[in-house]
Amino acid sequence: MTQQLQFSEPVQGVIDPEAGEAAKADGMARIDQRDPDWATRCDDAIRTMARRGTVFQAADLIDEHLVDEPPHPNCWGARFGAAARAGVIEAAGVAQSKRATVHRSLCRTWQGTAEYRRSAA
Repeated sequence: MTQQLQFSEPVQGVIDPEAGEAAKADGMARIDQRDPDWATRCDDAIRTMARRGTVFQAADLIDEHLVDEPPHPNCWGARFGAAARAGVIEAAGVAQSKRATVHRSLCRTWQGTAEYRRSAA
């Protein structure tokens, strides 16, 4: 079990965006190591949905039987983030999640980029 780090008093200084991005990248790489095969299947599923040109969310990948549940919920963010950085998808807004496990909380929706759809055609 993990605990949240607590500081007894505010930390003085400036925020280091580069250090934050480095820590994020490290965490995403570690989460992908849980099941590299799932990550590959998820990447394929994201590309499939991106080629369709419709707006989608993580739940749609499962509904379409393109990929199963991940080994950890944080795996979704790593895969969608990687696809966005690769130019496969772009953010299309937010919507209530279709997944019952998250009680219809808001989640990001995605769409394949026009450039990716042209190149994948």
